[in-house]
Amino acid sequence: MLRRLYDWVLNWAETPYGSWALFLLAMAESSFFPIPPDVLLIALAISIPARSFRYALICSVGSLLGGVIGYMIGYQFMDLVGLRIVDFYGFTQQYAAVGDLYNRYNAWAVGIAGFTPIPYKIFTISAGAFKINFIVFFIASAISRAARFFLVGGLIYKFGPEIKLFIDRYFNILAFVFVVLLIGGFMLIKYIL
Repeated sequence: MLRRLYDWVLNWAETPYGSWALFLLAMAESSFFPIPPDVLLIALAISIPARSFRYALICSVGSLLGGVIGYMIGYQFMDLVGLRIVDFYGFTQQYAAVGDLYNRYNAWAVGIAGFTPIPYKIFTISAGAFKINFIVFFIASAISRAARFFLVGGLIYKFGPEIKLFIDRYFNILAFVFVVLLIGGFMLIKYIL
């Protein structure tokens, strides 16, 4: 099943909608959606390595816009929408701990969440709810999200077809590792914070 999904995602690169799908997925993931855009970014960049940096830029801009939406959800609609999103992911108890991280580390908390598998959406919503300085939030988000996506794009640009062959050969193992990292990011917030 994962293999079919992987092949289906690769087909987006051959349609005029691949870039739009990447933008929308990155935007949604930064504010409420559970699936990270890295999967589609990797698939698109692998299918056309010469466009890797273009796809990384699209992903970065979409993610940054989604982060702003998440910030606005927390800032204006925390009681109406934000708490429901936080509760949906099971982070209600950790919500206060995220606020404490912001009080102590501000931009670093956003930057780390933006670059790592930690669920970024929880930090975007919390940043708005705790009234973190928007400019600090925006700059830290822009740097960390761009660094993450351009790192992926750069590796694919440099290694191109070799990376595709590697992914094709070890797809099941890589899919498993990706899921473990994703779940690990959620668990990190849930149990450590």
